[in-house]
Amino acid sequence: MATRSQTAAVLLAGALALAACGSGGAQAPAAQSGAKTLVIDTSFDLKTADPGRTYEPTGLIVGKATYETLLTFEGADVTKPVPALAESYELSEDGKVVTLKLKQGATFADGSPITADDVVFSLTRVRDMKGTPSFLLDGVEVAKTDDTTVTLTSKAPNPALPYILPNPALGILNSKAAQANGATADAQDKAEQYLNANSLGSGPYTIESFNVSSQVVLKANPKYHGTKPAYDKVVIRNVEAATQKLNVQRGDSQVALNLSGDQVTGMPSTLQVKKTASANVIFLLANQNSGVSKTTPNPKFVEAVRKGVDYAGLLELAGEGATQAPGVIPSQLLGALPADEAPKRDVEGAKAALAASGLSNPTVKLEFPSELTVNGLSFQPLAERVQANLKEVGITVDLAPAPVTVALDNYRNGKEEMGLWYWGPDYPDPSDYLVFTPGKTVGERAGWKAGSDRTIEESAEKAAAAVGDDARKEAYADMQRKLNAAGPFIPLFQPSQNIVTAASVTDVEYHPVWTVDIADLGAK
Repeated sequence: MATRSQTAAVLLAGALALAACGSGGAQAPAAQSGAKTLVIDTSFDLKTADPGRTYEPTGLIVGKATYETLLTFEGADVTKPVPALAESYELSEDGKVVTLKLKQGATFADGSPITADDVVFSLTRVRDMKGTPSFLLDGVEVAKTDDTTVTLTSKAPNPALPYILPNPALGILNSKAAQANGATADAQDKAEQYLNANSLGSGPYTIESFNVSSQVVLKANPKYHGTKPAYDKVVIRNVEAATQKLNVQRGDSQVALNLSGDQVTGMPSTLQVKKTASANVIFLLANQNSGVSKTTPNPKFVEAVRKGVDYAGLLELAGEGATQAPGVIPSQLLGALPADEAPKRDVEGAKAALAASGLSNPTVKLEFPSELTVNGLSFQPLAERVQANLKEVGITVDLAPAPVTVALDNYRNGKEEMGLWYWGPDYPDPSDYLVFTPGKTVGERAGWKAGSDRTIEESAEKAAAAVGDDARKEAYADMQRKLNAAGPFIPLFQPSQNIVTAASVTDVEYHPVWTVDIADLGAK
């Protein structure tokens, strides 16, 4: 599966927006008599309600509520796709064809039936419109076999496709209504403005009002063919984190999505705090390009760093709910390494590796974005902790924070001697982590050219071609073990995702793609 060309830019800009924006002043409309209204405070990273263009965190929350996809995930479990608008699916033995049988009786919000033609148009539109999520269907041909069957065919084995299809960007829209309002299955599409005000999906909610900078109001879809959601109206407000905390404490909102570990400590017992590891993995990279550094390409230097980092200390800094990352694939995904394979600090082993490197008291520069926060965490204290850890080993680390635009440019162009960054999944499948191998997106950012390590490259090729959960799980675990043994990346931890709710809100689950499924939230 081709990866996006500007992954880090999207992720980092999105995280920066989460940290920087927020208005705090938006008020929820008064609840209708007898109706249940849910108010969710979050820091908006939102550009559109058009499912074919959306890829930002807040947009995915809205998209999940207003559009249905062919497949979905049950609760927080992303290891197994389950039917949604498709009643069943089958992946061919060679991993190239996904055949989906459509559920009968499902309707759009206007009452019209969902057809195979709607599916073909919707998915082709995402692929060919060349919006941010187009890469999800790169090289995938979408065809109607009959009125109830659709096939997705890839030239190369693509066992990740069932894990990609639940993404809200691949929501199915009413093709006739969409085309009547400017939708086309190519770059000439002009339906976004209409779709920002009108839902053309079959989800449990429809859009009542939509403002990318202040708030989105959703109302329950009376013609929804599934289980009726608990709330008649949902107000999603753009609020900075400090105000989110105040609002949820005083009952002005029922859900706060962007509080850091520090902010959720000492919450009153009347509130529920769900702390789970996010799917973001924070990692160090050591550049393998000798033109960038004479120090970091040395494999014994990398070993010294890997053994010298105090993982437990970093976890303590990250706060409750964070978890150590044994490999680059986060714990929620198929193929993640078990927790007992996570490295532990070994100062003497690190000193021995440094001595074996032939490097005497090396000094390296560690770059990271200065104003970026991930799940409420700033990179500065993390970098300072790494600096102190490696000083004990005999490695001097000069910290080089920079504004995200500068730091990102150096990172993307492979110019950093050492870097401290993070990766969040585009979709919950281990194939999204093939980018950490030589010659691929993140490998190149670490100066790791194709051909640098054929053992790792062959393990990645084997993982990419594996079909079936058991074979894929084993292949991706093997790839990560080889990466840990000889690669330039040191996975550190997954920060905590904190969701604070009123006691009246039930069934809260963190999801690595759409954060929360609004329609799954219960009320008591």
